[in-house]
Amino acid sequence: MGATPDGPSFTALFTPKLVTALREGYGLADLRSDALAGLTVAIVALPLSMAIAIASGVTPDRGLYTAIVGGFLVSALGGSRFQIGGPAGAFIVVVAATVATHGVEGLLLATMISGVFLLVAGLFRLGTFIKFIPYPVTVGFTAAIALIIFASQVKDLLGLNLPGGEPSPLLPKIVALAHALPSITPAAVALGLGSILVIVVMRRALPRWPSMLMAVVLASIVAWALGLPVETIGTRFGGIPSTLPSPTLPEITWVKFVAVLPAAASFALLGSIESLLSAVVADSMTGRRHRSNCELVAQGIANIAAPIFGGFCVTGTIARTATNIRSGARGPIAGMLHSAFLLLFLLAAAPLAAFIPLAALAGVLATVAWNMAERHAFATLLRASRGDAVVLLATFLLTVFVDLTTGILVGFAISALLFLHRMSQSVEVEAGTSLLEEDQADEAPGEERTAYDPSEAGGREIAVCRISGAFFFGAAASVANALDRVAAQPKAYVIDVSAVPFLDSTAATTIAGFLKSGLQRGAPIFIAGATSPIRKLLHSHELAPPAVHYRQDLETALRDARKALGKDATQTKDAG
Repeated sequence: MGATPDGPSFTALFTPKLVTALREGYGLADLRSDALAGLTVAIVALPLSMAIAIASGVTPDRGLYTAIVGGFLVSALGGSRFQIGGPAGAFIVVVAATVATHGVEGLLLATMISGVFLLVAGLFRLGTFIKFIPYPVTVGFTAAIALIIFASQVKDLLGLNLPGGEPSPLLPKIVALAHALPSITPAAVALGLGSILVIVVMRRALPRWPSMLMAVVLASIVAWALGLPVETIGTRFGGIPSTLPSPTLPEITWVKFVAVLPAAASFALLGSIESLLSAVVADSMTGRRHRSNCELVAQGIANIAAPIFGGFCVTGTIARTATNIRSGARGPIAGMLHSAFLLLFLLAAAPLAAFIPLAALAGVLATVAWNMAERHAFATLLRASRGDAVVLLATFLLTVFVDLTTGILVGFAISALLFLHRMSQSVEVEAGTSLLEEDQADEAPGEERTAYDPSEAGGREIAVCRISGAFFFGAAASVANALDRVAAQPKAYVIDVSAVPFLDSTAATTIAGFLKSGLQRGAPIFIAGATSPIRKLLHSHELAPPAVHYRQDLETALRDARKALGKDATQTKDAG
């Protein structure tokens, strides 16, 4: 199908990048590169998927199911050539809250509903609008999530004993952790800090090595060899199964559906932001372009399918996607192979996961949180402007102390209001017949001609006003005030909108209100430089011929207005 007058065809928008890559030609060398990249990403994803699942309040095997099923579908159907899907640290906060409130069954249902939301958003081509999330909002909620993730790992990192359970809100959590400090386990501290040290050192000295997996493997060997008294996946969860579970739908009732709807909306909002942000990062690294709406459709399908096999929220993951690119991936097959390698681990080596110390996985997530925090960007935005700082802090604090959805929505709302305020300040109104006349007396210093005055220069009778800038509801009040300073009853009006790129109904109503008395008196009214959309909107607000005349430019409009006042109206044919 070819392009339509309204843009690219449906086929062009929703063809998966896998199809595009295969059409371009795919050989044995490409497969070799993708297999190596897929293996590398799987090695990174293995400990991360389990750690994220545990931090989210579910068993570690569910993290693997998410990466296997969801990751495969994201790569096979997605609109990004290099995107790697799976469980993400950004979801830990909302997933843990959902599990605590609605249980695992509620989490699975909420994930499926969020998949439907994402699928619909993609089909309705809303992917473009997700990109409008302001940068301070993204930095704010990312930093907040990083803080919450780190706080959630302190218990396992220090081997603390919390008999009453760990509270979810941050402040009660900190209080509970402080009270539990006497129960600290030195062996857990050593393994956790040792894992962090291994990751940091290896990233600097051996950046191509799988530092997270090496840290977890070394910690597991040390804990097993020395018989350290620390919690492991085996002692807490009894290990992980060696197969994918049979496909099963979660329990669906109307009551439960309504109850998990807010959580599903949060998953969809965060998933769309996270996945498209990851796709943009991949584009910047490779020079390719992703299809945002196709990507949302793939994310939706992945989030519908993953819970059927016991997984939870799937999204594009920035760190794993970047690893995929750096490892030499040629296309989506690398992501599909990454899922296949994780499945092979599950089938062949699942019993070994029982020896992994939870302190080591906590160390892995602590480094993830540190890298997520975007400390430099946070500090830069605090210094950039007062508006950016307000948006950043509002998003950060609301995400930390209320919830993620509230933080994003309020941050976006404040950003929108600040944008509208800045745009409204850019609209200017100039008035007076001097806009075109060259032979005028110089104005005295400090004087500024802002409005038409019929007494000036021999009693001019034409009100000439030029509006420039995007004229919308936010600027209507200031423009109306400027127009009110124009003389009450000139004999003719000339309004120049040639420098107005956009005009909405509020603006059209403001112009119509200004011209109302002139229309009632039958005064000649000329509007210059109106584009076709602006002219159509003004017509709908009763500013249409023959009462109003439209001209191409201000000079022509002013000339014809003078002719009209000179009883020479027969020479001015309406161009509107």
